[in-house]
Amino acid sequence: MDIKKLQTLVFEALEDVKAQDIQIFDTTQITSLFDRVCVASGTSNRQTKALAASVRDKVKENGGDIIGMEGEGTGEWVLVDLGDMVVHIMQPAIRAYYRLEELWGEKEVKMGAAKRTSKMTAGPLAEEKPKRASRSKAAPVEITPDMMAIQTTLDDEKKPARKPRVSKAATEAATEKPARKPRAAKIPTGARVKVASTKSATASAKQAAVKKATTRKKTAE
Repeated sequence: MDIKKLQTLVFEALEDVKAQDIQIFDTTQITSLFDRVCVASGTSNRQTKALAASVRDKVKENGGDIIGMEGEGTGEWVLVDLGDMVVHIMQPAIRAYYRLEELWGEKEVKMGAAKRTSKMTAGPLAEEKPKRASRSKAAPVEITPDMMAIQTTLDDEKKPARKPRVSKAATEAATEKPARKPRAAKIPTGARVKVASTKSATASAKQAAVKKATTRKKTAE
């Protein structure tokens, strides 16, 4: 089996059972015994055993060889030998103590590139995504005269009432300034006002003057 496909199968098998801190290292420059070393963590004995079983079953299903498995009895450190690749599944305390990353971690493999390579080599065997069902179009609604009348009434109710139009002449008349009233003549305070006398008043005054002069004349005699 191709080494890139093998490391991708191991990575996916570990992810299926929720393995923690999965790391894969290229060891071709360190040893000729195997090409890859994988280190992963399990939180309990049960999980480490389940992770090892998942790797074994996944590789077998895809035609890979299982050379051997060790450590299944205790579950603290389970080793799965796949020939070209060795998988170490350890509990966190055991992993921190032995620190295999320092021994084999000279060149880490980025699994993003490995997954893309696996999909390209799979070709027609890759599963196709199911197509989304197309949405059915709703049947057209028949519009009747009654529906049109109701819609017209609703549209009329929504429209605001129009303001009455004002003629241009009325607008101009309203804007014109009112004519000014004539100012009344000012009468100075304390001044005498001459008033024209009437004819009867003049005649009476003359009679009074004549009568007064006659009386003075008689008195003088």
